[in-house]
Amino acid sequence: MTKYLLLLHETPAQYADMSPAEMAQIIERYAAWAARLAERGRLVQGEKLADDGGRHLRRGTAGVVAMDGPYAEAKDVIGGFFIIEADSQEEAQRLVDDCPHLRGDNWIEVRAIDAMS
Repeated sequence: MTKYLLLLHETPAQYADMSPAEMAQIIERYAAWAARLAERGRLVQGEKLADDGGRHLRRGTAGVVAMDGPYAEAKDVIGGFFIIEADSQEEAQRLVDDCPHLRGDNWIEVRAIDAMS
């Protein structure tokens, strides 16, 4: 079975005006979806990423340079990730069909993870 990385791309502005109750409902939908994957033995890991955007590291002529990551005003950021297991790319896509992330302008990047050993 192959592992797949699901990168959850989102537009932060769509969450700006949500109440805590609305956010709690969204979190519950993600938790239920992840639980269904876990019950089927397909979920490896999933995490929400911090909203601060992190740091971008690049090697420059003077060494490694760190810059602030994408800001909340950015059109598109990675808000979290899941790692799942599937027998094929097609099955991975089917497992994502009912993911609550796929609404509005949100989208999911599905990447196979190469086994290094």
